[in-house]
Order: sequence, then structure tokens, then C-alpha cells
Amino acid sequence: MLLISVFVFSVKEPHPEWGKLWMIRPLVVVPFAGAMGGLCNYFIGHYRTRFGVNRGMAVLASAFIFMIGLWLGIVLGLDGTLWD
Repeated sequence: MLLISVFVFSVKEPHPEWGKLWMIRPLVVVPFAGAMGGLCNYFIGHYRTRFGVNRGMAVLASAFIFMIGLWLGIVLGLDGTLWD
């Protein structure tokens, strides 16, 4: 939430075609994407022993999946406004 708030609240004069409530979409989509990345991390960490995956590999995979998910959430949340 803090990461996307820096981008959203730094806009002094938004473009009129963005609409009056343009900042609601990024403030909802990006934290939801972060939560889904955290859920994936939980599942990878929880089920890694069942599949016989090394702990280090699971942590690296979890971090990679979280970063990709957060980046995609930022792109989806800012699409049509700040991401052009």
C-alpha cells in the first residue's frame, strides 16, 4: 500500500480523461496483488516438504513469484493512468 501510495499521491494535477476517482483502482489492485503473492509464498513454504524441495530453492522461488506478482499488480493498477 505504501509503495503505490507514493506514486498515486505524487500526482498534483491528474489528466481529466482519467476520471475523478482514478486513484481507487491502483489503491485496491496493488495491495490485492501483494496479498496473492503472499498467499503463493505461504503455499510454497507450506508444501515444500511434501514435494521434497530444498528450503533455499523454495525461498528463492517465493521471492521471485512475489516480485513478479507485485510488478504485474502495479502495471494492472496503473494501466490507463500513470502507466502509459
